[in-house]
Amino acid sequence: MLALLLGYGLGSIPFGLVLTRIAGLGDVRAIGSGNIGATNVLRTGRKGLAAATLILDAAKGAAAVLVAAALWPEAPPLAAIAGLGAFLGHLYPVWLRFSGGKGVATLIGIVAALHWPAAFVFAGVWILMLLATRYSSVAGMSAAVAAPVAAWLLGRADLAPLLAGLAALVIWKHRANVRRLAAGTEPRVGSGGR
Repeated sequence: MLALLLGYGLGSIPFGLVLTRIAGLGDVRAIGSGNIGATNVLRTGRKGLAAATLILDAAKGAAAVLVAAALWPEAPPLAAIAGLGAFLGHLYPVWLRFSGGKGVATLIGIVAALHWPAAFVFAGVWILMLLATRYSSVAGMSAAVAAPVAAWLLGRADLAPLLAGLAALVIWKHRANVRRLAAGTEPRVGSGGR
């Protein structure tokens, strides 16, 4: 339980919101998709802030896993539980009335800390799909789905159920994007919108 709460506390830090407010851009939830993640921060026109949001959101996921691993080295599963907590904290932060991000950046941090080879696959799929489609949502969902498959194929089948569950949550959080993709109204990266 402590590992889950530790992860949740780290994961619930809304870096996109904090960084845009510090930069004097107001509340990032008032623009675009209303999301606190890097893609929506990019809609402010501040690429540096978007990159910082991406890095920090990934870092909090990795930090939750690594801190738990250091605190409880005799119980490796607690690191994965802390990663789950960080993911849930990002998606459903108590400070923002449980309305958070979509989890892609935080997930890559968790995957990197649990099994770095799978994170390389995650990143590769994300980059390829973004270049191929220019849809951030398609890239993020594809990378999330690739994570449990990569873990399974690269020798960490024990992580596959957790990562599959997190991928399902990523897809759930992208359900509005899926509807727009089906309707042909999903904006591509660089075009603004939701």
